[in-house]
Amino acid sequence: MTWLREMLDDVADDAPQVDLTERTIGIRKRRRRRTTSIVAAAAVVAIALGVTSAVRLQPTQPRPAVAPGTVTDLPARGVGPLSHAFMTFCRPERGKAPAGCVNGGWRVVTRGGTTYRVAQALSGSPSGLRASPLAISRDGRKIAYYDTEADTFAVRDLASGTVITAPTKVPTAWLGSIAHLLLSDDGRFLAFTKRPPLKDPAMLFDMRERMARPLPNGWNPIGLSPDGDTITLAEYAPKTRLQTITRLWQTSTAGNATTVNVAGHYMVGALGLDGHSVVAVESVDAGITGCQRSGADLVHLDRKTGKVLRRVPVRGLSMTANFVYLRGWTGPREITALAKRLDCRERDDNAPGSSLDPPYVPFTAYAVNVETGKARKLATYTAQGFFQLVLPGFPGTL
Repeated sequence: MTWLREMLDDVADDAPQVDLTERTIGIRKRRRRRTTSIVAAAAVVAIALGVTSAVRLQPTQPRPAVAPGTVTDLPARGVGPLSHAFMTFCRPERGKAPAGCVNGGWRVVTRGGTTYRVAQALSGSPSGLRASPLAISRDGRKIAYYDTEADTFAVRDLASGTVITAPTKVPTAWLGSIAHLLLSDDGRFLAFTKRPPLKDPAMLFDMRERMARPLPNGWNPIGLSPDGDTITLAEYAPKTRLQTITRLWQTSTAGNATTVNVAGHYMVGALGLDGHSVVAVESVDAGITGCQRSGADLVHLDRKTGKVLRRVPVRGLSMTANFVYLRGWTGPREITALAKRLDCRERDDNAPGSSLDPPYVPFTAYAVNVETGKARKLATYTAQGFFQLVLPGFPGTL
């Protein structure tokens, strides 16, 4: 019995409405044999049904007058492209929490600087026992999150207000303590993975065709082909690995997955816009117990072999004075590097742990040319950690 069939047996009782692999493949094959006229008619019916089922078009609501500096809930429609999103925890060990702080709540910020609460999104747990992932499409016009009313994931178009929920329920117990989302540029596909690698499967959803495909647990999704048929995953613990799965909707076996090990410890960024470029930052021991720093170079990896192709020194961003995670690409040759000032201190293992949340600190984003290493500053954000800050585009490993 394949890994896929075993996972399908596990989820069958809890989520009977999932159209997983065998059913999905049968649907795809039958659709290929239909004539153009039948496909067109089916599309009309699907749209009509979608209006009353999967798609929820929220009514326009008047915006109440608010005091300056007050953060309101995300309007039903008419929101412009986003700059970023961040999660708030309300008891920082230093400094103040933002006004109107909701513990574990998500806020989104438009490119114009307006901030909104995402009241529909599941709140994250301060203890780290419950994850609440959020993703932003590369153009900033769509978001994906766990919808507390729908008990599953949702993709929301910020301008129109249209909300499409995933084709199956996802219990909160399946989210693990660290969860990741990857949202395709057009909002059609949504990949969900989590750690620890629990028995319940990770999933790839086709939000338009109302189908789902199990994915292996414990990996970070870093790339997806436009047709949703090939996904690239990365793992950084206990060692760095890359995995590519092809023919996602045409096969029910694990034979279409290729996994390679990378010698060394690297944090891999999002897959390049060309569909094959993989760039990473090395994780280096800072010489202080429990503290890691970033290596000085961008490292190009071979997606098929895991070998280091070349190293490019970075200019305009001190890699060694910061801890750097790579996120999405701003263009064909530039990747986003999100940097936080390195703050390594000797750890006292006998000291009692703090019950307070991390402080709000600055994170600076740079666009780094992967060929020349030249970095240019994009923006500075305030958040409590890398996990609590989301930028548009595919994520890297985190």
